[in-house]
Amino acid sequence: MKIIKYLIEAVLIYTLFFLIRILGLNIGRKISTFLFLKIGIFFRSKKLIKKNIKTAFENIDDQKIEIILKSMWSNYGSIFAEYIFLKKFRYNKFSEPHMSILGEKKLKEIKESNKPTIFISGHFANFELMAMELNKCDIKLAAIYRPLNNMFLNPFMVFLRKKYICKNQIEKGLIGTRQVIDLVKKKYSVALMVDQRLGESERCLFFNKPAHTTTLPAQLALKFNCQIVPIYLERTQENNFKMEVLDPIEIIKTKNTEEDKKKITLKINHVIEKMITRNPNQWIWTHNRWK
Repeated sequence: MKIIKYLIEAVLIYTLFFLIRILGLNIGRKISTFLFLKIGIFFRSKKLIKKNIKTAFENIDDQKIEIILKSMWSNYGSIFAEYIFLKKFRYNKFSEPHMSILGEKKLKEIKESNKPTIFISGHFANFELMAMELNKCDIKLAAIYRPLNNMFLNPFMVFLRKKYICKNQIEKGLIGTRQVIDLVKKKYSVALMVDQRLGESERCLFFNKPAHTTTLPAQLALKFNCQIVPIYLERTQENNFKMEVLDPIEIIKTKNTEEDKKKITLKINHVIEKMITRNPNQWIWTHNRWK
């Protein structure tokens, strides 16, 4: 039954991608945004999303929650349409620049240092653009991704990512971690989202409540003396983007590696919290971090 469900889902999505490709990016965004606002609730529990928002912002009122919900689904819809136009983003095929980067000097210094860096962020705006822009800055990069459950859709998404975002796409998991370590040894930097719940991960405070959190950035930083550099992405009202390269997270190494790992991971969560608080409308609240 699950295979039939995935097949039907894939046919519908590929059909929608085809229509959006014909109609163009602007109209495609409007269509997919409309659809996500109408049917998003059927794919992700509204109750769970509201619970997540209230976990992060305890005193938030229902009106603000509805604003966040609407904005999140609108952003989700825009991302969906943008997948089929990644080539335009990759090669800047727009009448005006679609991305402004605050902190290009930092990226240049990282590139010239020839030292691996761990770039972290969350699912903000069009999160796929982070690795793309880093790669376009000629930073040797590998990006970690979570494969889709749908086996009919996942190969296409991996193809898009490898062709237009970053050719070194590493599937999350034990095998992927080994690949990442091998690439870091070869001076490759790594880009990954650290805001999803990982069932096999440790718990760390996130908005003052225990949440499953990946410790991979901390482990890599401690083992290979890498910087951990947060990246913040934001969609503007004109459907352009701002990317901000933040200051590296402070790493203090002691003889207690396990404790060092926990402290670094907690600092990472604090950085993501600040990003979410800065713009809760563009974070994807559908992940069950506090399960």
